[in-house]
Amino acid sequence: MTTKNTGAILYDYTRMMADAVGARHGVSAAELGKFEKSAAAAARGVTRKHEAGALPFMDLPKKIKAAKDIAAYADRLKKYENFVVLGIGGSSLGAIALQTALNPAHYNLMPAKARAGRPRLFVEDNVDPDRIANLLEVIDPRKTMFNVISKSGGTAETMGGFMVARDLVARRVGVKNLKNHFVATTDKSQGHLRKIVDAEGWDSFIVPDGVGGRFSVLTPVGLVPAAAVGIDILSLLRGAAAVALRCAGESLGGNPALLAAALQFLACTRKGKSINVMMPYAQRLRDIADWYRQLWAESLGKERDLAGKIVNAGQTPVKALGATDQHSQVQLYNEGPNDKTLTLMRVNSFDQKVPIAPSYKDIGAIAYLGGRTMEELINAECRATEKALTDHNRPNSCFVFPQVNAHTVGQILFLLEMQTAYAGEMWNVNTYDQPGVEAGKIATYALMGRPGFEKQAEEIKRAESKLKPLVI
Repeated sequence: MTTKNTGAILYDYTRMMADAVGARHGVSAAELGKFEKSAAAAARGVTRKHEAGALPFMDLPKKIKAAKDIAAYADRLKKYENFVVLGIGGSSLGAIALQTALNPAHYNLMPAKARAGRPRLFVEDNVDPDRIANLLEVIDPRKTMFNVISKSGGTAETMGGFMVARDLVARRVGVKNLKNHFVATTDKSQGHLRKIVDAEGWDSFIVPDGVGGRFSVLTPVGLVPAAAVGIDILSLLRGAAAVALRCAGESLGGNPALLAAALQFLACTRKGKSINVMMPYAQRLRDIADWYRQLWAESLGKERDLAGKIVNAGQTPVKALGATDQHSQVQLYNEGPNDKTLTLMRVNSFDQKVPIAPSYKDIGAIAYLGGRTMEELINAECRATEKALTDHNRPNSCFVFPQVNAHTVGQILFLLEMQTAYAGEMWNVNTYDQPGVEAGKIATYALMGRPGFEKQAEEIKRAESKLKPLVI
């Protein structure tokens, strides 16, 4: 679905400042000014890594030819009824966010004609057996393309789901026809999934070297599923490229990603705001908050800094949704512990306005809504939350979208990636590894009987034998 460039996202940070929420909770202009040199050093640190070839995610907005190849491949998928992504974490959250943001809310329920012949999208990002079994019960494997996403091909969750799906498809269409129902996104030459692809003759796309899963939404990891369901991935990359130009300088006043990183860093380390809530006031943006949650947590949550010192760094990201969570979370945000920053998102112009028909003129408590629109209502809710938070001295900021389309979604995704890269420099941690995830992976391998992990399996069994659970 082609979209137009309808302008740039605005970053309103004024309510993060001491002038709005007080010196105890907000960052003063003087504090921000003193941090200018540190922020510039963080920007230079990111630039040096990029120039050394260590941050290839920053080059992704320029990969227009690769995106055109993906779009051409996606046109061949119209013969399929379903496109199923098998991936987890960074191999799934980006695709989910793009689908939610850029296709109709009930896309999968629309008839094929209304979807321009594009397949339905299902993203199986968990190993819950009930969920997987239910999906395989309601889709026809003969009309389904499965996209297996794993750079190593050793991800237990992804490969377990793949093996289940492969068995079903093989029984329905025959082993010789498997290549017509599986496409891989994996390493260009190495890994277990690459071996399968080469042996069985699948189509495949490459996960670029040096791009971790949480930074991979603008690679084939996110672009192949997006293109499959008709999202304009060229506009997505052009939006990212546009914001990349604005997020490249060393000045806080001229680089919104650097400024956002600095404000979150100062709020966390100097004002005690250890929790970072992202709260879009648009249903279409809700899963960007979920995608961002992994990006921020996995990149910054580190035990040690680059010097090896134990620092237990990071800021806990939380997702919320306006206006829904005004009725479940905002009580806590306004009157509970003042240990949070809130990042809101507001959309100036929704695709649908939805007028509220005048009625019940004798009931003033609701009659005032007549003649207004649902767009006006949700934006009033957002502004009201901003005011309430500020009145309670709760630091908050807002990304204001002119519209939600591929161009502006590309902008916000790349801006948040750059914000994270800059924040990692400020915290002086390795933004691009995830050692805390590996312990759980190793334990899973041991419990599932992977060769080479027998010792760990015995250690787990001994530890579990000492537990005394309470019978309920």
